[in-house]
Amino acid sequence: MTGKKKVLIIGAGAAGMSCASTLANHPEIFDVTIIDTDSHTGGQATSIALDESQHGASWLNDGVQGGSAIFRHTFRFFRSYGYEPQPVKLQVSFGKGRNNFWTNVFPSALVDHHSREIKKLGRVLKFIKYLMPLLGIMPVKAILKIFRFSNDFSNKMVLPLLALFLGTGNQTPNVSSVLLERLFDDPQMRLWDYDSDTLLPNLPLMYTFPNLSNFYGDWAADLRSKGVDIRMNTSVAILERGKKGVVIHSKSENTYISSQGDNPTETFDELVFCCPADEAKKLLDRHATWREKYVLEGVKFFNDITITHSDANYFQSIFEAQYDPALCAQPSTKKREDQISFAEQQPVCQKDGWLGFRPMYFTHSFVSDPDKIEMGFDCTNYQHQFRERLGEGLPPSPLEKHIFQTIYLNDQQKDLWTWNEIEPSKVIARKWWHQFGHRWQHYLRVVPGMMFINGQNRTLYAGSWTMVNMHEIACISGIAAAYQLGAAYEPFDDFAEDFFAKYLLVCHGTRYKKGKAKQT
Repeated sequence: MTGKKKVLIIGAGAAGMSCASTLANHPEIFDVTIIDTDSHTGGQATSIALDESQHGASWLNDGVQGGSAIFRHTFRFFRSYGYEPQPVKLQVSFGKGRNNFWTNVFPSALVDHHSREIKKLGRVLKFIKYLMPLLGIMPVKAILKIFRFSNDFSNKMVLPLLALFLGTGNQTPNVSSVLLERLFDDPQMRLWDYDSDTLLPNLPLMYTFPNLSNFYGDWAADLRSKGVDIRMNTSVAILERGKKGVVIHSKSENTYISSQGDNPTETFDELVFCCPADEAKKLLDRHATWREKYVLEGVKFFNDITITHSDANYFQSIFEAQYDPALCAQPSTKKREDQISFAEQQPVCQKDGWLGFRPMYFTHSFVSDPDKIEMGFDCTNYQHQFRERLGEGLPPSPLEKHIFQTIYLNDQQKDLWTWNEIEPSKVIARKWWHQFGHRWQHYLRVVPGMMFINGQNRTLYAGSWTMVNMHEIACISGIAAAYQLGAAYEPFDDFAEDFFAKYLLVCHGTRYKKGKAKQT
């Protein structure tokens, strides 16, 4: 092929931006265009403006909020534009009321009630690990039934724990059991230390993200300066895929005109879908092969809504947001005494979180449907900009001044939602999200099927839906697509490089060779 390879990327979220950024390192080889129907880059990684005098910060990340230390590629992109993720020791609060509540901060009555099942869970995690091909792929609900865990333990402890970690919401019972085992046992990816007494004995170190709207804005400006054609508010129709290339028609809905003009049709050498699987299938339409239809139709999406608000009374009515000694179990050991002592002290702000009980992530189950949950965040406790404004060593602001988010899962189950109980005057923002469910079928059909559609018909696929719903996976998937087109992977960290190599092998069927770009 003579001249530059023309690459069209559909989708300007983490996957699309990562793909474009990697390709842009080779301006002599690639001519890159990104098209997205949205008005902003970043996809679900967005921020909203706040009244700083009223809420204690001028901005809030309202979609993607943070991650763990494994987010190496994400953090590298942040730092390349002068943004630094901030550490926070995670505190969680599950359930409401003495018979339903538990936390990773101190032992509760519910923990004591399920003491035998907590110990049994430790043994079952080992079974899953050593019988991975058989047990690992099975849905969590099946494992819980096979090993005869009670519904109460399953619904109040295991399922909320996994839902919080993966953001899988009400599809958590259908998640593959391997993800539960990885949550505790993977040396690099685990979030929790398993404890046979309290289940969760630690405050895991997480990282909150910088202002995502500013970051993605800077990233887009830099890519444009490198020659990447980014077209927002633009729809696309695929007219042809074949030996001559990918022919499309695009229609802009704003005043931004690409450097190539407003041509009725354009031809590209390669196409990279960095949008949800169902959107990719819709765009392909009659051009989709039977393999693409099989894989893409295997990704099941659910519509959730996040309401950002300042209604402390409502939030406390469904979650345990403050320390109550009545929630504690007996301090029967020195370790428990220390945990309770930590929780009951007057909270004090720290750079990496809080001394004292100041939970950040919340879930509660519905009495009428115990395996369904609502999720929430106390963003003021969690996101670093609020703590920076408050100052280290100071007590927290009153809950009435906090910013909360309540997440209502799966619009097909609206009858369970309590969203109408939020005071309307305290609602700051409402946003719908199109989220895929990590059902066990996803890991039998979609993930292993990716290598059979990636690279076929001049088309590649990227996005968190290709594996696990994480910003980091989205970034890696975009880099992997660029690598498959001939861009170099730039190693910077052994763990990150290994993570990339594993993704490349699973989703593209390609073995990564250190120090070498893929030959195309």
